[in-house]
Amino acid sequence: MSRWQDLTGGTSGSEYAARFEALARSGQDMHGEASFCAALVPAGARVLDAGCGTGRVMIRLAGLGYDCVGIDLDASMLDVARAQAPDLPWYRTDLAAFDPAALGVAPDFDLVVAAGNVMPLLTPGTESTVVARLAAALRPGGLLVAGFGLDADHLPVPPSLTLPEYDACCAAAGLDLVDRFATWDAAPYDGGGYAVSVHRSKS
Repeated sequence: MSRWQDLTGGTSGSEYAARFEALARSGQDMHGEASFCAALVPAGARVLDAGCGTGRVMIRLAGLGYDCVGIDLDASMLDVARAQAPDLPWYRTDLAAFDPAALGVAPDFDLVVAAGNVMPLLTPGTESTVVARLAAALRPGGLLVAGFGLDADHLPVPPSLTLPEYDACCAAAGLDLVDRFATWDAAPYDGGGYAVSVHRSKS
């Protein structure tokens, strides 16, 4: 069982969506992740939202002209995503078993994004497998972007994945570190408790 399933029971889709709707009503920008990704690849690029949840990031990117696919294991989150954007492709799958061919999806994405603490909330021990699966879905030169917490202040569960460990998973999957930031606003990373990492697939 993933740490996310253990935390939520796989039934938190509506509650999760309501929390972000409240933040949006308060005036907060809910599209930092999408804006970050849009600065990396041009409109029309193929984007895989890995751990897409309720679809907040992917729906925004699709609205900006990106060709998007969303995958997640939590059916309650996908129910919300499908209700909000029924014409977009949403697939229920375990990231550790993600096989684009089995879903009828071409494995040549320009960018894969894993936002919302996807990596630390995986089933323990599957991190390297998940990174390898996501890397295999990238075209040569494609980008893997992952933002996640590194300490108790930025995670709903005890910290489990360090940046050196994540970088090692990426290296094993044939990905090189391009840059690292402290926020989705691209603030420089200074060793804090949250990091957004950009890795590139070898061409």
